Formats: sequence, C-alpha cells, structure tokens
Amino acid sequence: MLLTSYRLGNLTLPNRLVMAPMTRARAVDGKPTAATATYYAQRATAGLIVTEGVHPNAVGQAGPFMPGVHTGDQVEAWRVVTDAVHANGGRIFAQLMHGGRIGHPEVAGHHPVGPSAIAAASEVFTPTGIKPAPVPRELTIPEIRDQAQAFGDAARCALDAGFDGVELHGANGYLIQQFLSSNANRRADGYGGSITGRIRFAVEAVEAAVDAIGADRVGIRLSPGGEVQDIVEEDMPALYDALLKALPDIAYIHVLATADDEVLMGLRKAWPTAFILNPGGQIGPHEGTREQGERWLANGADLISYGRAYLGNPDLVERFRLGLPLVSTDRETWFQTEAGYIDHPSYQH
Repeated sequence: MLLTSYRLGNLTLPNRLVMAPMTRARAVDGKPTAATATYYAQRATAGLIVTEGVHPNAVGQAGPFMPGVHTGDQVEAWRVVTDAVHANGGRIFAQLMHGGRIGHPEVAGHHPVGPSAIAAASEVFTPTGIKPAPVPRELTIPEIRDQAQAFGDAARCALDAGFDGVELHGANGYLIQQFLSSNANRRADGYGGSITGRIRFAVEAVEAAVDAIGADRVGIRLSPGGEVQDIVEEDMPALYDALLKALPDIAYIHVLATADDEVLMGLRKAWPTAFILNPGGQIGPHEGTREQGERWLANGADLISYGRAYLGNPDLVERFRLGLPLVSTDRETWFQTEAGYIDHPSYQH
C-alpha cells in the first residue's frame, strides 16, 4: 500500500510516503540556500515533503541557522526551493514552527515568549553553544491572538513562496504544544486551566491558517503524550479527543507515535480527513521501516512519514519499491555541516 497513490486535499500523491520535517540548521541569515533547494529536490519522489521547521515571525525562531517565512527576502529564497521541488515532480508543505519558550535572546535578539513564565527544564541551542532554556515572558491575551494570527500571515507568505500548503508544528514542545501542556501552561484565563482553555490556542492558530489559504492546504503535527522539551499533558486522551473535535476539517493531522496503539487508533477513528502516522515517535533511535509503514496503513493510517530514513536515502521510495538496503547517517552531520546534506547518492544498480 505504501506505493499506491492518495488524494490529499487538492493534491494527488503518487505514493503514501511523507518526508517528515527535520531540523537541518543550514539557513543563512534566516533564508534557505541553493543547497537547501538541492536537498529537497533530491527527495521529490516522496508523496509529500514537509520542510524543516520554519519560524512564522521573528520571536518564534527557536534556534540559530533556522529559516523563516515572514519577510520578502525569505519568501524569495524559498521560491527557489519550491521551484526546484516542483521541477522534479514533487509536492512540498512548509512546516510553521513557533518555538515559544524554546529559544534564547542570543538567537534573534528577542526574548522567548510562552503561555506562562515557566522555563523548560531543558537546554536550547544558541549561536555561542548550548545553554539552559530561559524563563519566557508570559503572553498577554492580545499578544496570544497576535501569535495565532502569525500562523495565518506566514501561511499566506508560504503560498506566495510557492508551497503547496503548510503544516503547523503542534508537537515536540514548541509553542502550540506548550499551550496544550499542563506544566508549561498555568494560565487561569480562557487560554489555560481546563482542556477547553488549553486547546484554544491550537485551534485559533489553525483557524488563522485556514482563513488565509484554505482548509485543504493546512495540516497540523501532534505528539500526544510526548515529553520532549519538558512537556506534561494531563488527561492526554481527553485533551486530544477535544482538540480533534474542535479543529476545522483541515487536510490532515500528522501524528507521532508517542502514545500507545490504542490511543493512536482512537485518534484515527475520531479524525475525518487524512491521518499521517510517524511510526518512529520522537527522535527515534532507528530509521523507520517499510514494515512499520505497511502495518500502520493496515491499521487505518492514510500516509506514513519517515524522518531519519530520508536523510541518507533521497531515493527512499525506490529503495522500498525494490527492497534495497537503507543508508544510515552519522548524527554529527545532521546539523550545520557541509557533509551529510546533499552528498547522499541514490542507489547505484
């Protein structure tokens, strides 16, 4: 089934493989480079590519060497990337990622913001090395609405840059999941406390993107129960059941396998449109396999996303088709280095 076509929104995907978003930290002055265009174009046989996290505004930048999509220069730079992917027959969504409290003043000159003034018990990347996460500034209600609208504004910029759509990053401890969280979000107003309050920001951010570019061009990534970057989600099954009921019928939800199969199957049954499953969970130790993907398709997923497997295997679709071995990658080449980015060749018969 992985190699069969699928209709996603207004796109026809030639297969059910999704290249998952992965931070590569190779942007220059907040913009993708010519190498970025090559990197994504090499992987254009994927049914869908979702880019690395792209910040929707300046305060949302989580780390150094990460690209944005909120200025004219950034839009022009991304157009080179999307043109290259489309020229190779591919389809590409931008992942809109607001770091929230995961950030540092040294990154872009802005103090991180969050639902509450509670620092993550984790470390963040800065231009001068890894440092403890700072205490974020708590957002006021008007500021929360501005941050939600930033996703809509960035979605419009992404379409101007030639993207086929956007995925909001609601996983892995960034701003949207910080609002979903019960330890990062201690608010007592309408954006915290109850499940209804905790899901509100996620829903408003998605609605802003839908209003900007249409529901069939919008997805959201979720990691139910995921604990990366010091996240706790009380009443997790009920939280995500409520979230899925409150979201508009967007193109898809993209779910990391951070909960047990029963919870994931419940989310699949509750969601009316496409369900993308990433079987590797959060920063899994191994590349995803074809067998994992086929198992989840048989269990009701529509598309399967692969992260690490796409780093060393730009021709992952063909390797799965022919049963070829996969190339593993060295963690030291995942970020910033020139090596390990666009120098992984396709399989030579």
